[in-house]
Amino acid sequence: MKKLSLLLLLLITVLFAAAQKKQIDTLRVALSNAKTDTMRFEALRHLDNAYYNSKPDSAILFGQQAYLLAKKNNWALNQQKCLNNMGNDYSYLGDYVKAILFYFKALKIAGELNDLYEMSNVNDNIGATYIQEQDYKKALPYFRMAQKQLNTFALSHKLLFKHKRSTATINGNKGECYLDMHQADSAEYYLNISYNDCKKLNLTDDIGGVQRDLGEVEAEKGNKAGALQFFRQAVTSDKVIDDGENVSVAYLSTANLYHKYKQQDSAEYYAQKALETAAAGKFEQDVLNAGKVLSTFYDEDHNIQQAYKYFKITTAAKDSLYSQDKVKQLLSIDFDEKERRQELQVAQKEARAEAENRLRIYILSGGLSVLLLLALIFWRNSRQRQKANKLLHRQKEDIEKAMAQLKLTQNQLIQSEKMASLGELTAGIAHEIQNPLNFVNNFSEVNRELIDEMQQEIEKGHYKDVKAISDDIKENEEKISHHGKRADFIVKGMLQHSRSGSGERQPTNINILAEEFFKLSYQGLRAKDKTFNSVPIAIGMVTHFDPNLPKPNVVQQDIGRVLLNLYNNAFYAVNQKAKTAGVDYKPEVILTTLRENGSLLIKVKDNGVGIPDTIREKILQPFFTTKPTGEGTGLGLSLSYDILVKGHNGTLDINSKEGEGSEFIVRLPIS
Repeated sequence: MKKLSLLLLLLITVLFAAAQKKQIDTLRVALSNAKTDTMRFEALRHLDNAYYNSKPDSAILFGQQAYLLAKKNNWALNQQKCLNNMGNDYSYLGDYVKAILFYFKALKIAGELNDLYEMSNVNDNIGATYIQEQDYKKALPYFRMAQKQLNTFALSHKLLFKHKRSTATINGNKGECYLDMHQADSAEYYLNISYNDCKKLNLTDDIGGVQRDLGEVEAEKGNKAGALQFFRQAVTSDKVIDDGENVSVAYLSTANLYHKYKQQDSAEYYAQKALETAAAGKFEQDVLNAGKVLSTFYDEDHNIQQAYKYFKITTAAKDSLYSQDKVKQLLSIDFDEKERRQELQVAQKEARAEAENRLRIYILSGGLSVLLLLALIFWRNSRQRQKANKLLHRQKEDIEKAMAQLKLTQNQLIQSEKMASLGELTAGIAHEIQNPLNFVNNFSEVNRELIDEMQQEIEKGHYKDVKAISDDIKENEEKISHHGKRADFIVKGMLQHSRSGSGERQPTNINILAEEFFKLSYQGLRAKDKTFNSVPIAIGMVTHFDPNLPKPNVVQQDIGRVLLNLYNNAFYAVNQKAKTAGVDYKPEVILTTLRENGSLLIKVKDNGVGIPDTIREKILQPFFTTKPTGEGTGLGLSLSYDILVKGHNGTLDINSKEGEGSEFIVRLPIS
């Protein structure tokens, strides 16, 4: 009977592998024959899913191509799905940092689309990744949020199977999280729910992992027979779907169980099967885990030769993992470079369109100028026929009007510069205040769920769990309070900046003022310019504040305007350089405050394009700018200089080297 069962299992495994290979071959043929972007995208996305378990590196390459194709056609939902899949691929490779970055990008797009189902999937994946990183407390809120979003989605959609399948996955992940936190009762509760759903819905991809976790629960409770039964079921389930990685993990759990009960021969046998399975599938992390266990087992038996043998296997696995890390880095760099090139092509196309529009405006302006010139000639000829004294009188009036108009225009330009800085500031504040508000809303929702859960535990008499949940609620309330105060601070700062008045001086904490405008400048530029910070490497923001600074009497809104202008210029400089520099370039803006020789110094330093020597003497002149037409008025530094020198008896010094960066130093008297 046992031989017949083994033969059936082998037959099922072979048939499944053959079917999978046939599916991959069919997808490759479909990709080569694809005539439209839609057909090509579908083939690439399905190849990513097909290679996920067996060849994650290949899956990433197909996922990258699918993402770039979706981005080219502005398919937002498909971009989100590709980013989520690539997060899964990197998580399977063990690159959890890269995985989390892709998940957050996917979550942002899903949020913009208000797609609760996709948001639930991504939050579940983020929680699962934090389990792999052994940060279990951080994982649980993501699972709760995923379940809440899924339930809300189900109320307005009739996708019953998808809802139940996702619920089974989330409960399985919750159970595994509680298991790793050594809370066996909670783990068993969620795992049993997931296990029953997996059996009802025939979720063959998920059931093996749940069975293995239930075996670990039984092992922790001291039920050896129950644990072995679940481990064997897990091996059978995972073999059917050809999931060698989970088969190896189940074997290793079996080995550790036998070792716990001093059955050394059986422990070594299953540990060797775990190693063989992992080696066959080239799952280096599992080879490393099994090798370490075998080395420990044989060391306990005083079998030095065998212990040394598996120690060498462990060492080789480590070396292989290091080389895999290099491959992963190359894959990441290659993808970032492709994405940058695609964005550059889009930017060039937009620039050409803008140039054509500008040419039309120039032609129209030229025609109007000619008409104006002709009108002026006719007017002059007419006026020459009048008496000389009347002509002089009218010319004087015209000159006075022109001077008044020039002064009005100058005031309008200055006001335009002020409003531009206020607009950038407002955009930054809107982004900054949205973050604490999101935190307040999210943690409030989680607390409501925790309170419901706590009431259930109280009714069950599980007061230990009640205490743990109350600690979570208290921690969340502290976060709500913190982010609420943060939002209040931002609003008060905005009111203070926008307040109109006589420019009253008042003692000011320069560190707080400088840091707040530093953040708001960055967020304001991101909101204003979609190409800002689009390079693969994010701009580094570094601060060095002197905690013992005195509080000088300054006009806060004026000094804020000066700092905002200096920050904007610094971010613009590094962003321009990042567009042409190599991948080794790391854009950075450094903000420093200190006290020196009776003065207070604020330094804004960047490693951007720098200032050429030929224009260094001109940059403080009104209306001089190096930015393209329409992007700058040339009044920012001129107004900043007037505010510092004429308004505050300070100075503005500039150190710069072309191609290496610039440093602007604001010096204010303390008294």
